[in-house]
Amino acid sequence: MASLEKPPVATTTVKWRWPSVHPDGRKFVLISAVITLIFAWFAWETLAWPMAAVTIWVAAFFRDPIRSVPQGEGLVIAPADGLITLIQNVPPPRELAAEMGDQPTTRVSIFMSVFDVHINRSPIAGTIRQVVYISGKFLNADLDKASEDNERQHFLVESADGVKIAFTQIAGLVARRIVPFVKPGDTVARGQRIGLIRFGSRVDVYLPMGTSPRVALGQRTIAGETILARLGEQDVASGLPQ
Repeated sequence: MASLEKPPVATTTVKWRWPSVHPDGRKFVLISAVITLIFAWFAWETLAWPMAAVTIWVAAFFRDPIRSVPQGEGLVIAPADGLITLIQNVPPPRELAAEMGDQPTTRVSIFMSVFDVHINRSPIAGTIRQVVYISGKFLNADLDKASEDNERQHFLVESADGVKIAFTQIAGLVARRIVPFVKPGDTVARGQRIGLIRFGSRVDVYLPMGTSPRVALGQRTIAGETILARLGEQDVASGLPQ
């Protein structure tokens, strides 16, 4: 009689490793390290030790860890590490209205502190239809009006079946530079690196009508790993702080 047990899942040993520093940040690490060495050379210990700490922080800020991207039909994943601070029903960004129309969307806002990984990733696989940069203010990225007033950069990705997801990098009080890695016409995979923000800010994701977020206010997300939603599903999540 044949066994009804399922065969064991193939596994391999995974070991932790130090995250690499993204190429965009290496020059900043080098500058900090050189300044530290100069202070140390002249035995300016009161300056050398704090500068050494700054160098370590800069390297940590630009760290680029490998992420295990969930696979499955219709999954929308978090584009940023951080804290879910806002979930609201809003119109799509006016700069993308020509492509997205005027149907309401659900905006999920992820706030990144200066201690979070700042490499942002595409929430779905598809083709980059638009990349729109808007200059603006540098208000606290926690504020709702930051989505309209702050310096920001919109991305619009269209999947193979025609679903369009927009997400926006928003500069904040400390952030002063938004760096894109992709351009219109590029094909991206779900979880692919698409840009970063220096230093600390927010990313908004606009879910289409009929799709509810699976994340709750106050939940932390991991870029490229946390599932924000499944397209077409309306299971609203709620959280209870403990």
